[in-house]
Amino acid sequence: MKDQLEGLVSQMVERGILFDEAVGEFEKRFIKRVLDRAEGNQSRAAQILGIHRNTLSRKIDAYKLDHRNHHTR
Repeated sequence: MKDQLEGLVSQMVERGILFDEAVGEFEKRFIKRVLDRAEGNQSRAAQILGIHRNTLSRKIDAYKLDHRNHHTR
C-alpha cells in the first residue's frame, strides 16, 4: 500500500494538483467509504474515523455527501 500511495502522490505532484485539493479529495473519499461501511450511521462512522459526530456532520455538509444513499457490503 505504501508503494501505491507513493505512486499516487507522485502523479498528483506531476499534474500540479494543489495540496489543499489533494487533502480535501482524500478526506471526502475516506469519509464516504467509512459512511458506506457504517451503513450511513454517522455516530458509528465518527467512531470509526476517531472524530466527534458533530465534526463528521460538518464535513458531510461541506463535502455535500449524501450519506442516506449508502452502499452496503
